[in-house]
Amino acid sequence: MADNQDKTQTIAVTAHDLPLHCPRPDAPLWARHPRVFLDVLAEGEAVCPYCSTKYVFTGERPKGHH
Repeated sequence: MADNQDKTQTIAVTAHDLPLHCPRPDAPLWARHPRVFLDVLAEGEAVCPYCSTKYVFTGERPKGHH
């Protein structure tokens, strides 16, 4: 995932990115804040309460547990 320097940018996430949390592991040091888990599946999108980064779920939803 690219480093999101423009916080107005929307980041697309897939089932591979779940469980989704912000900041992402590859976030630059200046963008770090306490980790918060986001439920992007409930409405198809989620906004981080710390940095306002918007995440949108794309692709196929996960199917249950293994």
